[in-house]
Amino acid sequence: MGVLEKIKEIELEMSRTQKNKATEYHLGQLKAKLAKLRTSLLEPAKGSSGEGVGFDVSRYGHGRVALIGFPSVGKSTLLSTLTGTDSEAAAYEFTTLTCIPGVIHYNDSKIQLLDLPGIIEGASEGKGRGRQVIAVAKSSDLIMMVLDASKHESDNHRQILTRELEACGLRLNKTPPQIYFKKKKSGGVTFNSTVPLTKIDEKMVNQILYEYKLHHCELLFREDVTVDDLIDTIEGNRKYIRCLYVYNKADIISLEEVDALMRTPNSVAISCYMKLGLEYLMERVWDAMGLVRVYTKKAGHKPDFSQPIILSEDRGGTQVEHFCIQLHRDLAKQLAYASVWGTSSKHYPQRCGAPHQLEDEDVVQVVKKKKVQTDNSELRGRFRCTSDEPKRIADRVKKAALKT
Repeated sequence: MGVLEKIKEIELEMSRTQKNKATEYHLGQLKAKLAKLRTSLLEPAKGSSGEGVGFDVSRYGHGRVALIGFPSVGKSTLLSTLTGTDSEAAAYEFTTLTCIPGVIHYNDSKIQLLDLPGIIEGASEGKGRGRQVIAVAKSSDLIMMVLDASKHESDNHRQILTRELEACGLRLNKTPPQIYFKKKKSGGVTFNSTVPLTKIDEKMVNQILYEYKLHHCELLFREDVTVDDLIDTIEGNRKYIRCLYVYNKADIISLEEVDALMRTPNSVAISCYMKLGLEYLMERVWDAMGLVRVYTKKAGHKPDFSQPIILSEDRGGTQVEHFCIQLHRDLAKQLAYASVWGTSSKHYPQRCGAPHQLEDEDVVQVVKKKKVQTDNSELRGRFRCTSDEPKRIADRVKKAALKT
């Protein structure tokens, strides 16, 4: 029996099992087995010759956004509208067969937009080259799930895409669970929690660890988590990424339906054909990616607003230390303090250290430490002393008297 058959058999057994107190331990074991099988499905086959052809392209700009969706929902049209890149769009499905990159110039930043081929149900199992498409989405900072607004009532497409992405290890709009997990060579299982656990207990944890053949480890729960959160922590290969649900073709539905879609969390309704809602879409993308513009200022000069330094939490951080590293890799070590103007400072200017958190459109002036000369080794030219003699006359060694 292959891996896909085992996955279908476990999913069928889980669907037939009632959820109650008596079956929760059995369902926990089934979830652990299912996660192990899906992880083995993502690994490359042993003995395979040569490298497979993927869709990945080189990183460019300050962030990467991937377009995920079913065929013929308007992904290529959205790419052409936002970036000006020509992507073939037609009235038949699977028009785009490879990854087509484009660049969005917004707020003095460059955001890379990837138009990926449409995926279908069963993409996590390899149908329609779905694994290659989802692998590119894993390397992105934000996922834009493009959906058809005329089919939003059933909400079936959104559920199918979310299920396929989660089967490949992506967790949309979630944060990593507060669980400390460490493998050990001996000592058994150490189970601790700082909060009351209502969805899981020690017996369930031991059964899941036994399924993964983990007999010596340390576990600390800092929040009330579920069985799925524990399995994700043990697997250790999950990617937590933000997702924005973009409903295209909003011009063919009523205003009441558009209003209901816009009130849904993490959702935007647009129309590429009528070019409606695109500016608001870019504002939501900017907020979701968490990009921060920081302007530089020299002492005694006006700030330079022509070319900002773009920082983000996903790529380094947004502290003064990360800002200095962007300017020069050794500048953070030489930092004495930074004068900050903007919304992150309490007064103008405010002297801040390396851990200070910067916000959008802040102005920063970096002040370096004063260099103190301790020896002559770093001096140059005629200022350098090459003599090995002591500086004081009293420290000189007296020569022995001449023999006569």
